[in-house]
Amino acid sequence: MPNFFSHLQINFIRERLLAADDSKWAMINSADLKEPSTMLIISILAGGLGIDRFMIGDTGLGVGKLLTAGGCGIWAIVDWFLIQDATRQKNLEKIQLYL
Repeated sequence: MPNFFSHLQINFIRERLLAADDSKWAMINSADLKEPSTMLIISILAGGLGIDRFMIGDTGLGVGKLLTAGGCGIWAIVDWFLIQDATRQKNLEKIQLYL
């Protein structure tokens, strides 16, 4: 699980999980968390089409990348460095819905 979140977010999540009641565990386990390394591979292979952004839930950015062909390739290359942190942030947002 630590790979799904940044090391700065782990303590916050741990505190919230300890304070959560047992009824929330099923919802937390069903959260659709994305693996940042997998998203990097998808970004390298199909980032120019915005597939990476669609998969993490950034629909607006995905449409923008799709319509501009990844910002003529520049946006796609920049996302190779940003997609893992964006994935971790989206994972945190998904898990905060249940905590």
